[in-house]
Amino acid sequence: MDKILRVNTRTNDIRSEACSTEALRLGGRSLIAHLAIKEIEPNCDPLGRKNKFVLVAGLLGDTNVTTAGRYSVGGKSPLTGGVKEASVGGSAGRQMARLGFRAVVLEDVPDNLQTNILVVSKEKAEIITAPECKNLAVRASLHLLRDQFGEDAGLICVGPAGEMMMAGAGVATTDKTGVQIRFAGRGGMGAVMGSKGIKAIVFDGSGVFSEEAYDRKALKAANKELVKILMDDPKTENRHNFGTPAVLAVCNALGILPTRNFSGGQFEQVDAISGETIAELINKRGGEGRKGQPCIKGCVIQCSNVFPNPEGKATVASLQYENIALLGSNCGISDIDAIAELNNLCNEVGLDAIETGAAIGVAMEAGVIPFGDSEGAKDLIFQVWHGTPLGRIIGNGVVITGKVLGVRRIPAIKGQAIPAYDPRSLKGIGVTYVTSPMGADHTAGNALELASIMNPRGTEGQVEASRRLQLRATILDSLGVCLFIRPAFVEKPDLIAELLNARYGWNLSFEDVQKMGADCLENEQKFNTLAGIDIDHCDVPEFTRYEPLPPHDTVFDISKAEMKRIWSIKPIKGQF
Repeated sequence: MDKILRVNTRTNDIRSEACSTEALRLGGRSLIAHLAIKEIEPNCDPLGRKNKFVLVAGLLGDTNVTTAGRYSVGGKSPLTGGVKEASVGGSAGRQMARLGFRAVVLEDVPDNLQTNILVVSKEKAEIITAPECKNLAVRASLHLLRDQFGEDAGLICVGPAGEMMMAGAGVATTDKTGVQIRFAGRGGMGAVMGSKGIKAIVFDGSGVFSEEAYDRKALKAANKELVKILMDDPKTENRHNFGTPAVLAVCNALGILPTRNFSGGQFEQVDAISGETIAELINKRGGEGRKGQPCIKGCVIQCSNVFPNPEGKATVASLQYENIALLGSNCGISDIDAIAELNNLCNEVGLDAIETGAAIGVAMEAGVIPFGDSEGAKDLIFQVWHGTPLGRIIGNGVVITGKVLGVRRIPAIKGQAIPAYDPRSLKGIGVTYVTSPMGADHTAGNALELASIMNPRGTEGQVEASRRLQLRATILDSLGVCLFIRPAFVEKPDLIAELLNARYGWNLSFEDVQKMGADCLENEQKFNTLAGIDIDHCDVPEFTRYEPLPPHDTVFDISKAEMKRIWSIKPIKGQF
C-alpha cells in the first residue's frame, strides 16, 4: 500500500504516484484529513472542480486482522461544508489495499457528465463508459458489475441519488457474497462521487491476494490476542445474536430514541421494532433470513443480518439500529416490515437512511404526510428516485427539507441530520456532534457506551468524555477496523502499536498512535476553520436548548464556552 492512484475525471488522465513519507504513516480518516488540508480549497464548491473524492484504505487494510479491510471515503461535504470521512466494510477496501493502493483520488469534474466506471486491476487502471448503468438502482448495479467483472471483484457504486448529486446520497458497497449492501452514508459523499461522473469503481484483485507484512508471525499473534479478547467480551455474543438493533431498547429506556421528529425520546410501540423482535422474526420466518452475518471477511463479531419478509424472502441486508430509529420511531412507524422496506428503498436509491429518515420526519411534521404513514414515506423515497421537485428536496437532506417546508424543529448540526441519539438526554454525544469536525455523526465519538458509568443527563465530565471518544474513533477509522473491536484496545492499548509494527516494521508506541489521531483531528479542525464552520459558528439546534425532551424533560445545557475547551484537554497517556 505505497501508492496513490489519481484520476482526472475531466481529461480521464490516470496516474499512479508513490505515497509521500508522511502519507505512508497514515490511512483511512487520517490520510483523508492530510490530503484535504494539502489539496482541497476549504471554500470550494463541494460538487465543483476543486473538491476531490478520496477513497482510502486503512493502515491494516491489506491484512487478515479481524474487521480490517474497511475503507473510508472523504472530501468536502455538501452537507456540512467541511471535511468529511465515512467508512464502510465490504470487500473492496481489502482488494484496493492488496493492489498496492493506499488511496484513489478522483479529481476535477467532467465537462459533460457521462456514466463512467473506474476499473483498477494489477495490470492497469482505466475509465470505461457504461450507459447501461445510468440511473440504475444500487443492487442492480452491483449485480451487473459482478456479472461483468466476476464475483471476486471489489465493488463500490452510487445510486440514482448520487448521480443526481443529491446531498443525502451515500456510497454503496457489498460483501464478497453480494448479499450485504453497506453504505458509507454520512456527509453526502455519494453526491461528490456522482459529481465526478463515476458511477462505480471496480477493484480486480486477481493474482494479488497475498497478505504482506514485515513480520507475519507477530501480526498473526497480535491478531490472535485481539480475537481472544473480543470473544471473551459478552458484547460480542450479544452483537452476534441481535446486531446493532440490540441497543434500541436501551436507547428507549434512556429516553434518547428519536420519536416523531425528535419531539420525544421514547416510542410507545418500541417492542414491535426491537432487536429481540427482529431476531425472533428472523428465526421464525427462516428462508433467506440470517443472523450473525459478517459485512467483511474475517470479522468475528458478525453483527449484520438479513431481514426476511413473512414469506422468508430477503427484504434488506442489513437492518441496523440507526435506520430502524430514523425511518421507524422518528417517523412514528411501528411496522418492522415497513421499516425494512423503507431501508431497502434507501439502499436502492443510494441514500443515507439517517439523513433520509430525518428529512421524512420533518416532512411529516410539515403535514406533507402524517406520522405513521409508511406508504407515504415510501412514495417520498420513490420521488427521490425519480427526481421530482419534492423528491429532490427530501434527497438533499433534512436542513433543505425543513427550510423549504417551513419547519422549525430541524434535527441537524453542521447541516447534517442528528443520528439516533438525542443529545438532550445523552449530553456527551451532543458535545461530539458540536465539536467534532464530522458534525452530527454517531461514529465520531459515541457516548452511549459510557451511559452506564456516568450520568448521561448530567453535564459533569461530558466534554472530557467526548474528547477521549473522538480520539478513539479517529484512531480506529485510520486503522480501517470496526468500532466494535474497541473493547480489546481499551483492555490493551499497546495492541494497536503491536499490529502496526508487525505489519510495517515500525517502532511505534501507543503514544505515537495517539498523536496520529490527534494530528488528524487538528487537520480536520484547521480545514473546517478555513471553511468557516468552526465551533464559534456551530451549536446544537436551538430547540434542543429550549424544548424539554420527554420523558425526562431535559434540555441540552452545556455551553459553547464549555465545549470549546475540548481541544485543550490533553489525551491521558496510555489510555485508549
